[in-house]
Amino acid sequence: MDIAQLGNPILRNQAKPIDSVATEAITQLAKDLIATAEANNGVGIAAPQVSESCRLFILASRPSIRYPHAPKMKPTAVINPVILSRSTEMVKDWEGCLSVPGLRGLIPRHQEIEVEYTTLEGDRLRQTLTDFVARIFQHELDHLNGLLFIDRLETTQDLYTEAEYLKRVL
Repeated sequence: MDIAQLGNPILRNQAKPIDSVATEAITQLAKDLIATAEANNGVGIAAPQVSESCRLFILASRPSIRYPHAPKMKPTAVINPVILSRSTEMVKDWEGCLSVPGLRGLIPRHQEIEVEYTTLEGDRLRQTLTDFVARIFQHELDHLNGLLFIDRLETTQDLYTEAEYLKRVL
């Protein structure tokens, strides 16, 4: 799928809740999002990034050229997510975004979060996420709320080109 790029208004809008989860359209969108994330070495992707205004994103952590140290997990569709609680501990780490190509930033995020979301099967799940997977969840949830990682920069000195970022992590 085509990925909306920085400047596209859909990336700045609040995504709409999904009323009916168990539909062919939502299942297909989830499959297409997983394929798009994999094809672009993403560890997550949100529906607004493919110009769909709905509260769905994919968590898909795995090592890649973009995130060589990412933990491996099965891609998971997250529908109508909420964060129930956040740790007070904040961790600053690298983030990039398929919708903001060529840039990386050191972004502060909560180290641990308790979340709730609906699965593709219609079950409501509650779980605690930590570290990199918690970071992905917060990043993708921001997309559903019209925010980009660059909005969370504490200073522009924490913004790097992809090439400079790769020099530091490889």
